Parts: sequence; C-alpha cells; structure tokens
Amino acid sequence: MKRLVIFASGSGSNAENIINYFKDSTKISVVSVLSNRKNAGVFERCKQLGVNCFYFPKEDFTTSDKVLSVLKKSADYIILAGFLLKVPESIIATFPNRIINIHPALLPKYGGKGMYGMHVHAAVKENGETETGITIHFVNEHYDEGAIIFQTKTDLNDTDTPEDIAQKIHLLEYEYFPRIIKKTILDNG
Repeated sequence: MKRLVIFASGSGSNAENIINYFKDSTKISVVSVLSNRKNAGVFERCKQLGVNCFYFPKEDFTTSDKVLSVLKKSADYIILAGFLLKVPESIIATFPNRIINIHPALLPKYGGKGMYGMHVHAAVKENGETETGITIHFVNEHYDEGAIIFQTKTDLNDTDTPEDIAQKIHLLEYEYFPRIIKKTILDNG
C-alpha cells in the first residue's frame, strides 16, 4: 500500500476529491493531510471524511526537520493540493520524483513565485489567452519547474471572467488530478 500525505493551504476541495478517489483503493491510501494555515477549510473537510489533518507552523517546514521527520515515517508520496509554500530542498531530496503538484495553468506559462489561484486566472484573462489548462508535475527546487507529468487544456471565450476561468480549471483538476496521481504511482512501482 502506497501512503499519500497531502499538503493543503486552503479550502481543501482538491484534497477532498483525492481522499474520496482513493478511499476504497487497495493500493494507495491517503494517510493524512498537513496544512500550514490554522483556519484552512481543509480541516473541516478532513473531519467530515475521517482523515487526520494536522497544522504545522511555517518554521517547522522551512527551518527545521520536524515536518520531514513526520514524512519519513508516514509517506511514500507527497501531494500538493493548493499548497502555497515552497518545498524545502531537504524534503525534495528525501522524496525525489515522489512529490506531485498541480498548477492551474499550462506551464511554463504563468508559473513561478506568486503565481497561484486567482493570480494565474487574472493573468490568463489579462493576456487574452484563448486556452488554458492544468499542469501536473513533479516538484523540484524551483517553483513550477519540475518535470511535467500531464497537461490538459480548456478553451476560453472572450467573455470569460477570471472566476469563469477558475471554474473551468477546477473541473479539470477534479477530473484528472486523482487519476494522474494513481497512474504515476502505479507506473513508478
């Protein structure tokens, strides 16, 4: 059984989708969710789903090995689902090609520090893009520059607002993220 630990900073809709996708799996299990925000919505979602969710202060992640120690004991793969902190190199080195992130654009466009959520969708709209999509990729030491695992697109209309774009992206995330996590893990053995 491969053990997943999900990192989430926000409402936790992607985390919930992943948990539900793997709840009956005999090969992959979500063992816990970790969040760097005490009031993140993901805590309530995990409570309702019966999945352990833990808060950690940023310092335990970036300047100590406290989070890494927990991961070494409990995780085979780490999934970033709306997680906004840069992953420390010590964790990346311990989990090479086993940290998977989703980005709400077609990388390499609209990636990098500060490019998340509505910031991405607003930039896509502002630049008059006719399509956007999601990128699922491995995490390396640079924001949004890890090897791409999967991308898919959606068309945009002139009338789409950043909120409309966000909705289109959420639909792609919910459909593809758990499936690509499963395929990636099973392909890696």
